Amino acid sequence: MKKLTSIVAVAMTTFAVDTVYAQYHQKAEQNPFTLVYDGAITKNEKGLVNIHPVTYKLNGFDIKANVYTPAGYDVSKKYGAIVVAHPNGGVKEQTAGLYAQQLSEAGYITIAFDAAYQGASGGEPRHTDKPQYRIEDIRAAADYITQYPGVDANRLGVLGICGGGGYTLKAAQSDKRIKAVATLSMFNSGEVRRNGFQNSQLNTIPLRIKQASDARAQEATSGKSPLSGVASISDEEIAKTAADLYREGFEYYYRTHAHPNSTFLYTTSSLMDLMTWDATDQIELINQPLLMIAGSKADTKYMTDEAFIKAVNAKNKELFLVEGATHIQTYWKSEYVSEILSKLLNFYQANL
Repeated sequence: MKKLTSIVAVAMTTFAVDTVYAQYHQKAEQNPFTLVYDGAITKNEKGLVNIHPVTYKLNGFDIKANVYTPAGYDVSKKYGAIVVAHPNGGVKEQTAGLYAQQLSEAGYITIAFDAAYQGASGGEPRHTDKPQYRIEDIRAAADYITQYPGVDANRLGVLGICGGGGYTLKAAQSDKRIKAVATLSMFNSGEVRRNGFQNSQLNTIPLRIKQASDARAQEATSGKSPLSGVASISDEEIAKTAADLYREGFEYYYRTHAHPNSTFLYTTSSLMDLMTWDATDQIELINQPLLMIAGSKADTKYMTDEAFIKAVNAKNKELFLVEGATHIQTYWKSEYVSEILSKLLNFYQANL
């Protein structure tokens, strides 16, 4: 547990954003839509899945999103729609886009968006990561996609990945437009920011809340927002990272699937909201069908287990384990993605 504590302690340190891994952004630069996942669309072709970059307003600023329409898309027909919420630190061009594209290949209209204050979306200060904003992001995506030509507003599903999964659970508690709720490698951001990864920082909760409060005071007096997280990391530091989530996460976000808009940073003051929030609070309000997916070897699986047990009123709820998969491997590894997609399609087809 000592190693885990040290990892999270590093993640709580404030860094200056002074390094850009340009060499790892080649995938984004080479794709006209800056998509970095394997099999990504490179151009729109008639008769195939197409991608449509869109912009819509939320609380006065722009949200950037990609809508995927299925092969043979016809506005006179009616399609089910799925909102895909990206992981913490992620953007729409990474795993959220991968699943949005593949679900569209199965006949759904899907939307992957950048959270407010993050990615290509508007909002200041940058890297703000407050639960209430992330939940509103999902609702706003639902607002937009249910009005999209051809969408049957009564057939709306959601897929939340990692931190997006925790926020999706919260959104589904009150937004009953959502008819089917799925999470993948769910990460309860409030629990981890409060207790530390795998509850490794319980003895420093008061100190860290005080640090967040001090950061808020600094924002008020100076207009500058201190940042927490990891702005850059060396190959050696990655190799020495003990936890699969962080080691493989650094590799994914800063190496193999790097995107210029994706960072591990968040405003330190966001912890005032994160540390007093929990994805499972009032989870009994979810009465829609619920599918929760996690890798059997994921070191984050405990969060899915906790939430699943508490979702006592969810209909036809199911916990599905991807045998042999870690948390990050569910984002990209082809054999795991295929298995996950098959399970998701069965779920959505049965409930949308």
